[in-house]
Amino acid sequence: MTPQDPTGAVLGSWGLLFLLLAPLPCDLCPFRCECSEPTRTVKCVQKELTVVPAGIPRYTRNLFIIKNQITRIGSQDFQGLPSLVTLSLANNRISTVESQAFSNLQSLHYLDLSNNPLFTIHPEAFSAMTNSIQELNLSHSLYNSSAIHSLETALARGGFRNLSRLELTSNEIVYLPPGIFSGLHKLKHLDLRNNSLVDIKNSTFSGLNLKFLDLTLNAFRTLGREALSVFGRQPHLRIFLKDNPFVCNCDIEDLVSWLNQSWQVADVDKLACVFPQELQNTSLVDQAGSELECHSSQAEENAFQTSYAALGVALGVIGVIFLFVLYLNRKGIKMWVNSMWDTCQNFLEEYHYRYEMDSDRRIAQVLALDI
Repeated sequence: MTPQDPTGAVLGSWGLLFLLLAPLPCDLCPFRCECSEPTRTVKCVQKELTVVPAGIPRYTRNLFIIKNQITRIGSQDFQGLPSLVTLSLANNRISTVESQAFSNLQSLHYLDLSNNPLFTIHPEAFSAMTNSIQELNLSHSLYNSSAIHSLETALARGGFRNLSRLELTSNEIVYLPPGIFSGLHKLKHLDLRNNSLVDIKNSTFSGLNLKFLDLTLNAFRTLGREALSVFGRQPHLRIFLKDNPFVCNCDIEDLVSWLNQSWQVADVDKLACVFPQELQNTSLVDQAGSELECHSSQAEENAFQTSYAALGVALGVIGVIFLFVLYLNRKGIKMWVNSMWDTCQNFLEEYHYRYEMDSDRRIAQVLALDI
C-alpha cells in the first residue's frame, strides 16, 4: 500500500472546490452573444442569428437580440426567464409570432418588435392572465394593411391592462378598426406618426384617457366634428398634427374654429394649408370663413335655392289655373273638339271624292285612246 501524496490531495480538494463554485451551465453565455451578469444584460447584436439562441442565463433582466435574421418567435423561445424586464427584437425578419410566445415572461415591461415584417400575431401570443407589458413598440412592423386586424385581436385578447405606451409609427395604416384600443384603459401615450390616416371616428379612441397623441405626417385633409368631439372628451390630451395635407376650403371651418379655441394642439403654430395653391403655407389658424368665401358661397347657394323654389311655386300655380279654366270650359271645349272633328272629316271626304273623280276621268281618256 503506497502512502498518499499530500500534494495530490491538496490539488484534488481545490479542484473539487472549483467545481462546486463554478457557474452552472444555465448561466453560460449563448454562443455569439455578450453577457454581463453584474448588469444582468445579454446582447446578441448583428450576429446573423436565424433563431432565438438557447441557453440565455436565468439571471437576465435585459435582453437585446437585434439586427439578426430571425423569422418567427415560438412558444419555447423564452422559457426560464422569470426576471426579464426588457426585451428588444428590433430589426429582424420576424413575420410570425406564435401562440404563447411571450406568455411566460411575467415580469416583462418593455417589448420592442419594431422594424420587422409582422404578418401574423397569434391571438394568444400574450397571456391574458400574466401580461405585465407597459411599453410596446411596433413601429415599422406591420407587413401590410391586413396585419392591423391581427394586431387588433392580439390587443383585445392579450390582457394589456398595464400598457401605457404604444408606438405604431410608419406602418402605412389607412384606418383604425373601431374600438381597437378600447381595452387599453391605462394607455397614455399613442404614437401614430407617418401613417396614411384620413379620418378619426367616434369609436377610434373610445374608453381611453390619453395624454399624448401624435398624428403628424398622416393624410388628414381636415378633421370633422366627430373627431373634434373625441378629442374634447379627453381633457388632458396633447395632440400633434403638423405635416398633414390640410385643404383650406369650407370643409375646414370647424377645425379652424376649434384650433382657435382649444389648447390641446401642441404644434398649432406649425399647421399650414397645403391646398389650394393660393393659400399654400399660410397658417391654418388664420383662416376664417370670410377669407375662404364660405359664407358668401352659402348665401349665393341659398339665393339660388330660393329662386328655384319660387319658380317652382309659380309654375305650379299657373298649371293649377290652366287646369281650372279647362274644367270650367269643358262643355265649350267638347263642342270645339267635335266641330274640329267634323271639319276634318268633311275635308277628308271631299278630298276622297275629288280623288275618285280624277281617277274616273283618267280611265275614260285611256279607253278613248284604245278605241
